[in-house]
Amino acid sequence: MSLSTRYSRQELFAGIGTAGQERIRAARVAVVGCGALGSALAEMMVRGGAGAVTVIDRDYVEASNLQRQSLFDESDVARGMPKAAAAAGRLSALNSDVVVRGIVADLAVDNAGDLLAGHTLVLDGTDNFETRFLVNDICVREGIDWVYGACVGAYGLALAVRPHVSPCLRCVLEEMPPPGSSPTCDTAGVIAPIVHVVAGIQAAEGLKLLAGHPEALLAGIVTVDVWQGTFEVMDLRGQKPWCPACTSGRFEYADAAAAPTAVLCGRDAVQIRAPRGGAVDLPALASRLASVGEVNANEHLLRFSAPGAEIVVFRDGRAMVKNVRDVAQARSLYAKYVGA
Repeated sequence: MSLSTRYSRQELFAGIGTAGQERIRAARVAVVGCGALGSALAEMMVRGGAGAVTVIDRDYVEASNLQRQSLFDESDVARGMPKAAAAAGRLSALNSDVVVRGIVADLAVDNAGDLLAGHTLVLDGTDNFETRFLVNDICVREGIDWVYGACVGAYGLALAVRPHVSPCLRCVLEEMPPPGSSPTCDTAGVIAPIVHVVAGIQAAEGLKLLAGHPEALLAGIVTVDVWQGTFEVMDLRGQKPWCPACTSGRFEYADAAAAPTAVLCGRDAVQIRAPRGGAVDLPALASRLASVGEVNANEHLLRFSAPGAEIVVFRDGRAMVKNVRDVAQARSLYAKYVGA
């Protein structure tokens, strides 16, 4: 397919033009999290012709995702596909001109620097502030532009961050909200229209940056409610970055010790992370567990169910212990069925 034809309508837009499209084609974009926002963001970046798009996600596709996560279908649920793997296959089919890479991983302190290195732009498709504050630290430290986004119910927010030029997420929020203090999609629900509105704002801000037009960025943090019909922008123009990361080079979230376990926000599940570099022989584990419970496996992960236990084990040794919120109980189940 002719590239001049593929992107012709985008190039006709005065804000991008042929020069802007060339800049977009030279860019490398990382989408962190491939749920609702991440699906829409990754698709827009691939359709828009970014040179390379990396999708990073730790989760797998479930039936409750299909209402709003546009890259997945029922076959992904049936196969228990990791979101990053399913997304990479679909995105590659959308545009063979783009180098698409899907990484099934939990972006955390011990790998975030490596996973985000070399990217021109980072787009936030995550569902928790722990990861967002980590991404903010890495991007501010490495000078990578990024666009924050979040939505729940019918309400959403977005903010483009230019390190050392505009206020970052930590400047605006100051401290990471404590766990359980904010509603989540799993506790308050979410409707698809707000997902696409927020992702559209994020993608537009991203295209402005990639095309070389930072002067066109919105004035600050955007808030929108599609049910109430409100759209507001908190004007941050003229305000210099003021947080410890921006002013003093203190990156507490990037420099923190990696947590081996975490209660997943808004879900009755605990994630257990294996030491970096660890790997699990999934076929061997499936064979061993088949005698004590129900096992479903593919090349990326294994799902195991037994009385009192439901565990998803990924190839890198990471696991999600479902229907549990107590870390000690989760670690006990992991040790019992997977190994210490």
